[in-house]
Amino acid sequence: MSEPDDLEERVSALEGQVENLNTRVRRSEQDAAAARVLAGGADRDVADLGGEVRELRSEVRELGSGLGQLVVEAIQLRDQNNRLHNATREDLADLRAEVRDFRADVHARFAQVDDNFIGIRGLLDGAAAGQQRIVALLDTLIARGNEPDGPAVD
Repeated sequence: MSEPDDLEERVSALEGQVENLNTRVRRSEQDAAAARVLAGGADRDVADLGGEVRELRSEVRELGSGLGQLVVEAIQLRDQNNRLHNATREDLADLRAEVRDFRADVHARFAQVDDNFIGIRGLLDGAAAGQQRIVALLDTLIARGNEPDGPAVD
């Protein structure tokens, strides 16, 4: 066995080691407590993030639903625009046909007016010729009326 002097050194060394171990255990306990605090904070942060993710998912669903409704409305507006466009095209085609018919009718009426003017011109020319004949006869009568015992006019 060891000597008693040696025992005192050994006990002293053991006490130093125990004190060193106690210090290390206290530090480990403090580190563990700090780790528990940090873990609790991390758990709260994760829980908060989970709530935020759930809220974000809900908002995304709402936006998706709203976007779907907008797409449906856009399709309806496009269809309505196409219907209006087609109706406008048909209305324009009808209007063009009416204008063509109206133009043809106006041309036909002007042609009739021209024909009527030609007919009236012919009648006026005939009337003028008749009036000239009357003037000539009157001139003849007047000239004979100034003659003594002139022949009678037929």
